[in-house]
Amino acid sequence: MHLRMKNIFLCILLSCQSIYSHSQKYEVSTNNQIEQQIDSLLAQMSVEEKCGQMVNSAPGIPRLGILPYNWWNESLHGVARNGKATVFPEPVAMGATFDTELVFRVANAISDEARAKFNITQQAQNYSQYAGLTFWSPNVNIFRDPRWGRGMETYGEDPYLTSNLGIAFVKGMQGNHPYYLKTSACAKHYAVHSGPEALRHEFDVYPTTKDLYETYLPAFKALVTVGKVDAVMGAYNRVYGESASASKLLLIDILRKKWNFQGHVVTDCGALDDIHLYHKITENAIESAALAAKNGANLNCGTTYEHLPEAVKQGLVSESTIDSLLRPLLCTRIRLGILGENTSNPYSQIGDSAICSPAHQQLAREAARKSMVLLQNKHNTLPLSNDIKNIYLTGPFAADINVLLGNYYGLNDNCHTFLEGIVSEAPSAATINYKQGIMPTTPNINPVDWVTAEAAATDVVIVFLGISNLLEGEEGEAIASCHMGDRLSLALPQHQIDFLEKISNVPDRKARIVVVLTGGSPILLDRVAQLADAVIMAWYPGQAGGLALADILFGKVSPSGKLPVTFPADEEQLPDYEDYSMKGRTYRYMTEKPMYPFGFGLTYSSLEISDLRLNTNHIKKNDRMKLNFLVKNSGSYKTDEVLQLYVTLPGAGMDNPLYSLKSFRRITLEPQEERLMEFEITPDMLETITANGVPVIRPGKYKVTVGNCSPGARSFELGCITAETSFFVK
Repeated sequence: MHLRMKNIFLCILLSCQSIYSHSQKYEVSTNNQIEQQIDSLLAQMSVEEKCGQMVNSAPGIPRLGILPYNWWNESLHGVARNGKATVFPEPVAMGATFDTELVFRVANAISDEARAKFNITQQAQNYSQYAGLTFWSPNVNIFRDPRWGRGMETYGEDPYLTSNLGIAFVKGMQGNHPYYLKTSACAKHYAVHSGPEALRHEFDVYPTTKDLYETYLPAFKALVTVGKVDAVMGAYNRVYGESASASKLLLIDILRKKWNFQGHVVTDCGALDDIHLYHKITENAIESAALAAKNGANLNCGTTYEHLPEAVKQGLVSESTIDSLLRPLLCTRIRLGILGENTSNPYSQIGDSAICSPAHQQLAREAARKSMVLLQNKHNTLPLSNDIKNIYLTGPFAADINVLLGNYYGLNDNCHTFLEGIVSEAPSAATINYKQGIMPTTPNINPVDWVTAEAAATDVVIVFLGISNLLEGEEGEAIASCHMGDRLSLALPQHQIDFLEKISNVPDRKARIVVVLTGGSPILLDRVAQLADAVIMAWYPGQAGGLALADILFGKVSPSGKLPVTFPADEEQLPDYEDYSMKGRTYRYMTEKPMYPFGFGLTYSSLEISDLRLNTNHIKKNDRMKLNFLVKNSGSYKTDEVLQLYVTLPGAGMDNPLYSLKSFRRITLEPQEERLMEFEITPDMLETITANGVPVIRPGKYKVTVGNCSPGARSFELGCITAETSFFVK
């Protein structure tokens, strides 16, 4: 039996290689032989055993050499919920880096640690949840509305930025071996899913076909077709009346047929129960299991698929369908090296020295540095001078480790709060004082104030305000939220504003005021901007957040993050939260002036763009063209800049976005350095998505804008540097 099974697993191994490898071709006869070997393995399993392998907590089958395996693992910004791991910035903060190469390196570090932890836990026969290699990350939903509590898990509001960062993350997680997977990544939540959290188990979305293909699907398509992501997770909600986790349109017609997805589909956890309990599409769990199976859901996070054997007995689904669904799951496990022979798997040698290694800790610091966004810097308040005498730290989040972690996080013993980072990196001669001053979510009970006057008498007071994972997050995690994690108001708690006003209004105030904001979503900042000299959006920056902030405050590095989401000026600018139309949403369709636009972020230096030119002004629909320009760091600080290219299509503002990000590049410039830059304009950048969801290139006038922020009147008011030109398509 052992020799026979060894041969079977070898053939399955070859089968998986033929299914998943996109760089090698195999003869049809070989494929037929491989399919026969797969069938041989499946023939030894009962229906009950097959269905048992299609739930997230899959039992072992000792007689076939199959060990227990739990598919549920998380890694949004580090190996999560499984003990010691490096904690990188939350995904929305990684979105602010506009740095695909950095996201790849972060994901590569995460997958190193995941492999190391798996190798150790397997030796200990630990097969529990969060100890496996199939990671349900990244979240590539579009952050369409800033009130959504889970927007922090995404890369922001733009499909192009999300697509490119998501691809980089997937490649870093899955590795580059021609056969073995380092880990299995998963694109979630497919599709049209971004709140409200309180209604996620029941709401039904009817986006326009244009919005579906222009906004909600591009990132998933990119991760499937370019990133070769191994898994896709369905969402809780309905789309056009179908459960997203059991949708023929989404899972078969689009995912499998249009995009030729070869991996496996996993349902969101408990989503199949929603089909009969809340969506009322079916009568019971047996029918829900059958519906999901027939429409292509391979793996059920939950227990609904425990009813699949009964569905087979009742004739609601065939055993051949079960076999076809199980095949990709077996392939994933074999490519991960957890079924069959594993002697040639290079990832099985990664040891525990990778976990929280010095290199990974330094990478976390780099990522946090690049993610923080300088929103305001009056009077060149920052960076702080080396001869500063007195620094006062206050606010509810100065010493709070929660605001480093965000959600879906790991743990370690090397987290640096903002307080710790500043004390560690401040000039030795500086006097530093700290008092929390106020509570995070509610006004103080004790009316005695020992903080505001004392803080105002120093050289600089750094006030740590914002929100935390107590107020925003997933359905049941944000324990201080009245709306199951969503934020129906984008304002700071009023007592935080009152506290800042008290400091600002102290008579004869000496201190400059620096406000550091935490959170994973846009905040209304008009009053903060009036009261503060400098404002930094620090997000949820991960374990090295305190050190990274200190690097920026004391001028060790220039801030370089750019907003991946629009910060509105007020809530009146927001459409109805439950409306999934893109009209008025995000920088692409918003006509009002925001407080801070998409792509905005200051540095300690200044930028010049000149000599913008195209190599031609008239092209045909399938032509490519070159855009060249000079960029100069005209300031005195070495800095990173993110150069952004936007295209405005014919019909902009009517049936097309006002402008759309089509390329970006992060570069480092020395003081006074000038560099010739080039972007290529490709046909896909010129596509209009029609009302029927079809990409076409229309004849007419096109505008391209290059700069360090998205175009628009508010960008101009904030001092963003842009240059534009136009051309015609025949």
